[in-house]
Amino acid sequence: MKSIVVLTAAIAVLGVFSSAHAYDPKATITDLDARLARIGAPRLEGSDTVAGKPVPAIYWGDRKINNNYDVVDAVRKAHGATATVFVKDGAEFVRVSTNVLTPQGKRGIGTQLARNKAYEAVIKGDSYCGPIDVLGTAFDACYHPVKDAAGKLIGVTYIGHKK
Repeated sequence: MKSIVVLTAAIAVLGVFSSAHAYDPKATITDLDARLARIGAPRLEGSDTVAGKPVPAIYWGDRKINNNYDVVDAVRKAHGATATVFVKDGAEFVRVSTNVLTPQGKRGIGTQLARNKAYEAVIKGDSYCGPIDVLGTAFDACYHPVKDAAGKLIGVTYIGHKK
């Protein structure tokens, strides 16, 4: 009987550990950024239409990320997390690739990063990890600035685990 209790306690501890690891925003954003880096270096080139609006086209290597959902969908599959790539357009950051859904069930592309704590950090070139509201839903999130080879801020990567 004692061995069953010990085994049950061990399984419970492992379950808590694996759940905590599975929902680690910093590990998830590191994975998103690594997946993008394997494609190539980030850069802007020309413009593209996203949700009917012209915005700068953001690339990693030769792959245009605007309207491309392979990487963000892979992050959802691997981590159960929302993921987005924003491109810097003037003083705004516009969602050009995301698995975040609007209340109507469509991808939230073309929407802007809200003027919140994350915006305040990334506009200065800093990262932000913490609680955030994304299109009306609470998340534990991380945002990382994306800089080109010259060090210019050109976008933001985001991941979020729903609270």
